[in-house]
Amino acid sequence: MTEPGAVDLINLEDADGSRCVVRVTGRFQPGVLTGHDILRADVLTSTEFVDARLELFLSQEDLTAWQHDLTRLAPGAGVTIGGDRGLSLAIHLHEDRSLSVTVDDPDRLTTTLWLQPRETWIQEHRQRLERVREAWPSEVVETAPMAYAWSPGRNR
Repeated sequence: MTEPGAVDLINLEDADGSRCVVRVTGRFQPGVLTGHDILRADVLTSTEFVDARLELFLSQEDLTAWQHDLTRLAPGAGVTIGGDRGLSLAIHLHEDRSLSVTVDDPDRLTTTLWLQPRETWIQEHRQRLERVREAWPSEVVETAPMAYAWSPGRNR
């Protein structure tokens, strides 16, 4: 089975050309139980003052948390993705519906972008999440603490 092409999990941009994209590019260690379900992603950040490409690793738990966070996001609240393994992305929705997006890579860069996304950005990101899950479904189960096995329905 061949690896699918890259899929954008997050794609936030505004009319001024500022943007932040989390592009999932594949599995971290395909075929290795402990790394198979971890996904590699590039965080692409571009504004008039910064143009960066950073690496992010996402677990299936990160995707589930992202789905939950998108559901509960309201003005005045924020969501994060990543962080416990290095780079983190924090998105805060302001009362005027604008977003502040903070990319924090402790070893390289911390920057905050202010964006005015489309009204439908949350719904679009739910669809993006589904495309990522369709491209790289969870294929590993934890049978006991720190013990893993292939899912019975795994696509080989």
